[in-house]
Amino acid sequence: MNKAIVGSKTMVVSPHYLASQAGNTILQKGGNAFDAAVAVSACLAVVYPHMTGLGGDSFWLTYSVNDQKVRAYNGSGRSGSKVTRDVYKGKSSIPNRGIESIITVPGMVDSWDAVLKEYGRLSLGEVLEPAIEYALSGFPFSMDQHENTVKNIDILQKDIDSAAIFLPNETVPNINEKFVQKDLGNTLKCLSVNGRDSFYKGKLGKRIISSLKEKGGLLTEEDFAEHQGVWIEPISTTYRGYHMYQVPPNSQGFVGLMALNILENFDLASLQEGSYEYYHLLVESLKRSFQDRNQFLTDPEFHSIPLHKLLSKAYAQEMANSIKFDKAKDIQTQSVGSDTAHAAVVDDEGNSVSFIQSLYFEFGSGVVAGDTGIIMQNRGSFFSLDSSRANCLEPKKRTFHTLMPAMAFKDGRPRILYGTQGGEGQPQTQTVMITRMIDYGMNPQQAISEPRFVWGRTWGEETQELKIEGRVSLEVIEQLMKSGHGVNRVNDLDGIMGHANAILIDDQGFLHGGVDPRSDGAAVGR
Repeated sequence: MNKAIVGSKTMVVSPHYLASQAGNTILQKGGNAFDAAVAVSACLAVVYPHMTGLGGDSFWLTYSVNDQKVRAYNGSGRSGSKVTRDVYKGKSSIPNRGIESIITVPGMVDSWDAVLKEYGRLSLGEVLEPAIEYALSGFPFSMDQHENTVKNIDILQKDIDSAAIFLPNETVPNINEKFVQKDLGNTLKCLSVNGRDSFYKGKLGKRIISSLKEKGGLLTEEDFAEHQGVWIEPISTTYRGYHMYQVPPNSQGFVGLMALNILENFDLASLQEGSYEYYHLLVESLKRSFQDRNQFLTDPEFHSIPLHKLLSKAYAQEMANSIKFDKAKDIQTQSVGSDTAHAAVVDDEGNSVSFIQSLYFEFGSGVVAGDTGIIMQNRGSFFSLDSSRANCLEPKKRTFHTLMPAMAFKDGRPRILYGTQGGEGQPQTQTVMITRMIDYGMNPQQAISEPRFVWGRTWGEETQELKIEGRVSLEVIEQLMKSGHGVNRVNDLDGIMGHANAILIDDQGFLHGGVDPRSDGAAVGR
């Protein structure tokens, strides 16, 4: 399926067509890319509730034409002040579902306020209008939401408030059935009138905390009141004449930069895209990057992360030299969640936003905060209870985060905005997309639609394998297996590959958008 839009002056891409249309509507009303991005973010919280929501986190990369600067916003929350390892004494790990998994403050609502105050033209109320409409009046229940609801029905049934919303009449809604979320719509209306502080310091926040406490939660009103996201400098490297930008830790963004640094030591353009050599080099470069991520990634305020070394070209050369063309490296990775939504917006002035948001697992913790309609993330469940680990649980700490929106610049201006859903798969799919566009000249839609892979386990799966789509030739798969890759041939356009999006700005300033045929997304431009 080709969902591409080419030659536009504005562009919105997201994994749900209604969210993309909402962003376009805001642009037509006079909003800029930042206004439209917040509108898309809010709409995704409504129409993709299994993937993202007000109870989750978000990360942003922004480029403003006025200041001609790339900036990052870290919209991830910290663990509660009363959340210590002693709380989980006797457990080998933090439960990844239920009330015990809700131990970090949601950061996404704060990020909306920050982005609009810094760069927006419109009010929060104006940009939330489409999301409020979809929540109160309903929208067609998507195939992706249906599949994920069926998959997680046992989790949703355990919480009375979740079941009331996502399993109306004690059953999974049919595909295209009208799906209404009145409580969430009323919460969004409250935000539109009373702003950010109603969520973190006002009556809305108190209702969230009160409900969670009744269910045994550990977060406090003070934890919410003290939350504040932060504008930070992005991290970067160069790749074949481009400047590549990612959000710094606690995001895993540096993994994507490390992989490109390693790959820059190989002449990919001389290899056939989709060949054994292509897939092998990408997988092996990413494996080595994951090893360092697993050792170091956490909140940098609590643990030093040697980014200078990890992002150095000399270290990349060392890693490249360790790759054998006929043998796969055997390493272990970590189990991470997969529910995420990436989107991007470019307006007619050139303002650009690449952002990503998540609840962590599908439907997050599986717990809704009372009558607010907000499903809470379980991001904090990824903290380790092992005090020797960098990402060990401590109060007021940000955890290891998979979210990593990306941008590629050339000649000082944005050229490619890209990202994807998929936890462990995010740096992998990003690396596939960007090498296809830069090394092989593919347009965004082709780069996204061609066969993909995901190496390593996703949450709930104990295997360490290379999942690769069935459209890859048997000859390539046999070569990968022969070299030691544990190949699992999955379906064509398999959802486990995640939902990717990209915008390419060409030399003439025209915008080319691509969205994943594995998603319900659309590229909308004008």
